[in-house]
Amino acid sequence: MRVALGGAEQLNGWSVDTTTGVVTFAAAPASGLAITAGFEFDVPVRFDTDVLDMTLDLERLGSITFIPLLELRR
Repeated sequence: MRVALGGAEQLNGWSVDTTTGVVTFAAAPASGLAITAGFEFDVPVRFDTDVLDMTLDLERLGSITFIPLLELRR
């Protein structure tokens, strides 16, 4: 996770509760200062079919227009 105040990334001075997603600052940011955050996460999935439709063009390059996936729930 990345946190920025007024467009400047903050490498410390904050923490996040990974269960609730709540971000807590060690000191309150200035009033009116924009707070932004970026996240990365993984979602386990599996293919929903045993066959994928593929199109091959003249240069033998392939394309797949749709890959059906199912989210795995725990």
